[in-house]
Amino acid sequence: MPSSSVAVPSSEAPTSPSPEPTSAPAPEPSPEPLPTPDVTPTPEPQPAPPPPPVTVPGTPCDITEGACVQLSTNQSWLISGGKISYGPVPTTSGMPGYETPVGYFSVLWKVRDDWSIPYNGPMPYSTYFVGNGIAFHEGSLTQESHGCIHLSREAAAKYFHTLKVGDQVQVAP
Repeated sequence: MPSSSVAVPSSEAPTSPSPEPTSAPAPEPSPEPLPTPDVTPTPEPQPAPPPPPVTVPGTPCDITEGACVQLSTNQSWLISGGKISYGPVPTTSGMPGYETPVGYFSVLWKVRDDWSIPYNGPMPYSTYFVGNGIAFHEGSLTQESHGCIHLSREAAAKYFHTLKVGDQVQVAP
C-alpha cells in the first residue's frame, strides 16, 4: 500500500507545543510565629490599702476622742488624744432581746435627770448616743439594761460632764 500523505491546512498545521506558562516563584513560607510565653499582663498599679486602725492601748477601740465600750468585758473608758483619760469602769449593757448595738456613734444629747417612760425608772446623768433612746447613765451594775450602758454614779457623772454633743462613742463586741 502506497503511503498517502494528507495535506493539513496551514491553519490547522501542527504547532510546536508552547512552553507552559511560567508561574511566579512560589512565596517562601512565612516563618513560624514565635511561641508566646505564658505571661499574664501586668495589672495596673493600685493604691495600697489603708493601714488597719490602731487601737488605743488598753482598749478595743480605734477612736481618739470620746467614749469606748467593750460589751464582752463589761468595761468602758473615756479617751482623749488617743489615750485613756478615765477608766476602765465597770458597765452593764443590754439584756437578750434588748442588745446594745455595736458600732460607731456620736453623742446626740444629754439630760441630767431623765426618766425612762417605757421602763418607768430614773436615768440620772443620761448621755444619749443612739437615737432610739440608748445612753450612758447611772444604773445597776448587776442587772442588764434595755440597751443602755449602766455606769456607777461617779462614772455616769464623769461621762456626762466630759462628753460633749458630737463626741464619738465606739461600742465594741
